[in-house]
Amino acid sequence: HDYTETREGADKYLNVVRAGSTVSHPSAVILDTGEKLETRFLKGEAITRAKLDIGEAVKPETEVVVIPFPAVQKGQSTRLRISETYTDSVRYRLEGDQLIWDRGFGRPFNAVVLPAGWQLTHSAVPAVVSLTGDGRVRLDFVNPRLDEIQVLIVARRRGGARP
Repeated sequence: HDYTETREGADKYLNVVRAGSTVSHPSAVILDTGEKLETRFLKGEAITRAKLDIGEAVKPETEVVVIPFPAVQKGQSTRLRISETYTDSVRYRLEGDQLIWDRGFGRPFNAVVLPAGWQLTHSAVPAVVSLTGDGRVRLDFVNPRLDEIQVLIVARRRGGARP
C-alpha cells in the first residue's frame, strides 16, 4: 500500500498486525527517491520499551511492523510504498469441501492469492481475477471508501479433488 505522511517531524510508519495474523517479507521504499527503508518487527514489551504509540493497549501478543524514515520537514511530505505478505489463518476455514475466507479490508488496494490447487467459486465483492506465475488464483480488490469493505471469498479444489 502507499502511504503519505505530511506531519512535520513524523519519522516512522507503524503497522499493527491484526490478532491471529502474521506478516512476512515487509519492505518499504520512499517513492520520491527510491530509497529502500529498513523494516523491523516489535512484539509486546519491546513495543512498550520503544515508547511507540500504536493507538491501542499493548498486550504480550501485540505485534507491529516499524518502518523508520527521515523526519518530515516543514512544508514537505514523505511518500512510502509498503509491501508485505499477510497470513490470516484466523479468518479462513474449511467447511466441507469449501474454503471460506472472510475479512474486512480498510486499505485502498488489497490482493488475495488462493492456495495452490484451489479455484474461486464466489466473491462477495467485485475483484480483478487473474492467475499468478505458478497458476494460483489471485484476486485484486479496490476499496474507494473511507471505511472497510467486507470480503467473503469461497473456493473449492480444482477438479473436485479431496484433501
